[in-house]
Amino acid sequence: MTRGPPITELHFDEAPHVDTSIPGPRSQQLLERQAEIDSSAVAYPKSVPLAFAEGQGATIKDADGNVFLDFFAGIGVLNVGHSNPYVLEAVNEQTNELVHTIDFPTEARLDFIEAIGEIAPPGLRGNSRMVFGGPSGSDAIEGSIKLAKHNTGRHGLLAFEGSYHGGSAGALSLTGGRGYKAGYEPMLPDTVHVPYPDPYRERLPNDGATALCPQDDCCGQVSCARSLEAVKEKFEGAYSGHEPPAAIWVEPIQGEGGVVVPPAGFLQGLRDIADDNDALLIFDEIQSGFGRTGEWWGGEHAGVTPDAMTMAKGIGGAGLPLGAMLYHEKFDTWGPGGHLGTFRGNLPAMRGGIAAIEYIQEHDLLDHATQLGEYIRDRIRAVDSPLIGEVRGRGLFIGVELIDEDGRQNAEMVKAVQTSCYEQGVLVWKAGRENGVLRLLPPLVMTNEQAEIGLDIITNALESSTDDNR
Repeated sequence: MTRGPPITELHFDEAPHVDTSIPGPRSQQLLERQAEIDSSAVAYPKSVPLAFAEGQGATIKDADGNVFLDFFAGIGVLNVGHSNPYVLEAVNEQTNELVHTIDFPTEARLDFIEAIGEIAPPGLRGNSRMVFGGPSGSDAIEGSIKLAKHNTGRHGLLAFEGSYHGGSAGALSLTGGRGYKAGYEPMLPDTVHVPYPDPYRERLPNDGATALCPQDDCCGQVSCARSLEAVKEKFEGAYSGHEPPAAIWVEPIQGEGGVVVPPAGFLQGLRDIADDNDALLIFDEIQSGFGRTGEWWGGEHAGVTPDAMTMAKGIGGAGLPLGAMLYHEKFDTWGPGGHLGTFRGNLPAMRGGIAAIEYIQEHDLLDHATQLGEYIRDRIRAVDSPLIGEVRGRGLFIGVELIDEDGRQNAEMVKAVQTSCYEQGVLVWKAGRENGVLRLLPPLVMTNEQAEIGLDIITNALESSTDDNR
């Protein structure tokens, strides 16, 4: 049985197609209405002034009928595209039967847990448990904090500079960005942050890496060696200033931090340090997981299995909210009610997630994401611009670091490129510690032709912005 239409049939035909100024008159009305009644915390329309009406596949239509190619996908949520008919059929069938069941057993719930277990990293496949809490990635992170504390008896947390783990109290404590925390302190006590390795930004000679690195099998990158040495010090240093942390939380690829891909030995080094110190290693796969990188989970590129991994975003299939944590069964030590949340029984989201897995497998979207990501990165690398510092990423998780003449991240150029793109019908986003990274997160169902058209617009915007910045 064929599971859903091919990716070529999912989209609006006319994308990109922009007939009005941006925002158009109807979008402007809705933006003004939002400003009158919505929260001042609203953020995304401040950067991309649009109001949306419909979406199909890798295309989205605004309230004025303009059609955009979507290299944004709701910040990596819509991995199988907007309104994927195969996924929506499963969601709607479930919605007509039963929607909310807290944590009572249902076929949808158990099928979803088994489906995730089948695509889990090898070290978790067949010996894992899953816990649900609230419907977001932040909720999954909160569950992971409780898991680590409960199993180690320690309360310290270790995360990385440049990280983003969510906006709730514990997740915000782990998040590296001080701007997210301003006005909301204090955070959880004994939460420490160490540098995340960034070979491009640090630009260090690698001659001394082996001498510095705490690992026997050094990958030769000084930024990695320095980071691992800092992690080890927080666990084993007599003057680290606190007890050894309960766990290490790490994004296999940093998202908000600028789509930073760590050196080859980094995750294995963390695995070894965690094992040596009876701590948990927890991968935040909320953005890097569910096929986005060309593997099911970002950590698989390094061949490293965590003790637990948090997930959200794409796992709800159709953009439905669902947060969860998969962890090794040996850590399943909590009793009934050990982790709670009213909305941990979102059955339509679970059915949507199962259907999304089936659709990705049926249409070989992991390989497609790998190949399309290579094409996108190669197209951008071919742009002749001294202001493109680095093009990086894996699969369809792509970052383009833009720099000024002094080598600093160039937020103004990112904004100019973003504006030029949406005015021509392509949606892109930003990242980086100074918002100087162009972040591309297209759905896995984007076609080669759509990518080619979109990259014509993106590369032209990069070239024009380079000329303006010279």
